[in-house]
Amino acid sequence: MTENSGQLFVHALPKWIASTVWHSNELTLYIYPQYLVPCLLYLRDHMHTQCKILIDITAIDYPARSQRFEVVYNVLSVDSNLRLRVKTCVDELTPVASSTGVYSSAGWWEREVWDMFGIFFTGHPDLRRILTDYGFQGHPLRKDFPLTGYTEVRYDDSEKRVISEPLELTQEFRYFDFASPWDPVEKSQ
Repeated sequence: MTENSGQLFVHALPKWIASTVWHSNELTLYIYPQYLVPCLLYLRDHMHTQCKILIDITAIDYPARSQRFEVVYNVLSVDSNLRLRVKTCVDELTPVASSTGVYSSAGWWEREVWDMFGIFFTGHPDLRRILTDYGFQGHPLRKDFPLTGYTEVRYDDSEKRVISEPLELTQEFRYFDFASPWDPVEKSQ
């Protein structure tokens, strides 16, 4: 794959691709959200791409942007030794169409992205939490999620069960100056 490969995709799919980025010998396609599934279908079935394997799906959170999330699909073609990164940008309320009809392995990855980031996938056959408890509040990989969480889960020996309580910090937050006591001392002359 060369740097001109991005231009070939832009000419083949002009309405679907918002932009392309060529960095470190890798091509990234930015796709408009409404064209994500057709684009993945094209990459899977076209004779020059043959991206039959979905490596993973993840997301990136940029809270300062109007379209806060980038949903990232990494696909692979074994036949042509081609790796592509396909990204689409959405805000907190805009759902993304599920790609489980294109890649069956997308089901688990989309559930993980839903659980960790709160990005909703329309048409997903079984969208529910996968890494956190069903009653868990919030989405832990969002950058606005508090580092300490909202609740504390502990086992109560007197009640012989797991108890979920509102979080109580037992010590104040401390600021550190990061000065090392082992810094060399200047010799006085």
